[in-house]
Amino acid sequence: MATRPGIPAGASAVIPRLFCRDIAAEIDFCQKVLGAVEVVRRTDADGKVLHALLTISGQMLMLEAEVPTLPSRVPPRDGSSPVVRYVYLADIDEAVARSTQAGAKLLFPPQNQFWGDRIAWIMDPEGHVWTLATRIEETSSQERDERWETARGT
Repeated sequence: MATRPGIPAGASAVIPRLFCRDIAAEIDFCQKVLGAVEVVRRTDADGKVLHALLTISGQMLMLEAEVPTLPSRVPPRDGSSPVVRYVYLADIDEAVARSTQAGAKLLFPPQNQFWGDRIAWIMDPEGHVWTLATRIEETSSQERDERWETARGT
């Protein structure tokens, strides 16, 4: 990957940072459900994980502990997170099964969508909301527009 000014070689230009109650558990969840690879893990003197860097299909994701001097906090465990991550996986039906086995709550069951993706929404045990997606059909712009009009009932 070519280096871009101001961006380290190999780094994603946009890196979501998820604040977690239990980073070690979130690492485990992301590995089991999303196929994440752990790149960095930083702990305090007692061994509690304070920071981690993962990759999912080569894209970076940071996990962070709450820090009293910063305003960012973990999400409530009610699905109301204002941020939802959209992740493409090879088979979301398998991923949904793995996610619920790993403690996730299914918010929206797997369904085929007009644009060609099959998606489901889950909330992981930390309260983070994810849209899991698998591309099942390549569609043209015209097909998507026509399907959208049909779905809207116009």
